[in-house]
Amino acid sequence: MGASEWDYYVPHQGDLGAALDELRRRVFEAGDYWWVYGPGWAPTGLNEDRPRTLEEMWDDDLVQEMGTHSILDVFRVLGPDEDPASAGHRTVQPVSAEEAFQHLGTSKLTRAHVARFDVFPRWRWFGRCAILHDAHGRPQEIYFWGHSGD
Repeated sequence: MGASEWDYYVPHQGDLGAALDELRRRVFEAGDYWWVYGPGWAPTGLNEDRPRTLEEMWDDDLVQEMGTHSILDVFRVLGPDEDPASAGHRTVQPVSAEEAFQHLGTSKLTRAHVARFDVFPRWRWFGRCAILHDAHGRPQEIYFWGHSGD
């Protein structure tokens, strides 16, 4: 099948890890992920063979190998001092203010910048996230993106 790109916008909150956990829960409950044993992207209600919990899903070896082609394939947000190369795959690296300024000339990213986010390094089985600001420079949303799956 190959890897799939994915992206999500969520309302801003101060805890990126909690935002990721909530997003993963919503995507899982909605069935908005590729299911290796069934009709692919069919909503949960159309595929009774889907797991009932995230833990049950990730206990399956084939799911671990093939992934879900969604945010479910990443598990935690890296801290500011963590190196993505050392932390391993299935993590999310936030865009720092310094990184945003270096690549896009501003430390306060907005939705208008998202189209240019290809300047930020990314790898397969790895996600990124950025805090997006409104016109007054206030945090408005968190944008998660990446690509995963085989």
